[in-house]
Amino acid sequence: MSQNDLPGSNHCTSKGEISVIGLGPGSEEYMTEKARQALINSDVIVGYRTYVKLIDNFLSGKEVVVNGMTGEVERCKEAVRRAAAGAKVAVISSGDPGIYGMAGLMLEVLSEHPCGKEININIIPGVTAASSAASILGAPLMHDFAVISLSDRLTAWEVIAKRLEMAAEGDFVIVLYNPRSHGRPDYLNRAIEIILKYRKPTTPVGVVRNAGREEQELWIRDLDTLPDLPVDMSSTVIIGNSQTYMLNGRLVTPRGYRL
Repeated sequence: MSQNDLPGSNHCTSKGEISVIGLGPGSEEYMTEKARQALINSDVIVGYRTYVKLIDNFLSGKEVVVNGMTGEVERCKEAVRRAAAGAKVAVISSGDPGIYGMAGLMLEVLSEHPCGKEININIIPGVTAASSAASILGAPLMHDFAVISLSDRLTAWEVIAKRLEMAAEGDFVIVLYNPRSHGRPDYLNRAIEIILKYRKPTTPVGVVRNAGREEQELWIRDLDTLPDLPVDMSSTVIIGNSQTYMLNGRLVTPRGYRL
């Protein structure tokens, strides 16, 4: 039987539901209780294979559907097919599913299905990379900040560059997701060049790799030396604004309280 022949692919045999779950950084201690219960109560877990490996404790007795990094659309379609057949489906994202995650795509795919209005969907938030990395580095996000992904798989570099320009000019603390990969090794350097037009080379910068996981690493440097760090796709980069400073080994962006 092919996936398109599954019960519920063209009609609803019974009412199922979909939970789009944010796992946070990956370890169970950072997961919300609501996320844990949704995983426990699910019949089917759908996700990117790397993220599925993070929830081994929840897989017993479940049907697990996995695929690779570029299979997001098919994962969502499969989740809807299973839910249309009556299953309780958990679609997992790292971090928060509504922040560069699966929530938006899941809503779009669900709206295109004949049973979409009959399937209940729950979006369960998680700790996103920006907040988990910030807590490790200190308190760099105490004032206005912008989160920008350097991945051009779905967004043109020209658009990314303009957003970097505007955020830097506006003196936002800048959080960079997907900062460097084998396919685009120079994008982080290009981003730094843009930001240096508006920030001092000594602007404090923090990098956290594998935040909240056993292999976690962190560095605090300045903007001028950021390119020398081993930044990769598992890293989150936080670039301070004009007020960010080092305080006892931690990054702080003051909110403006009078002491």
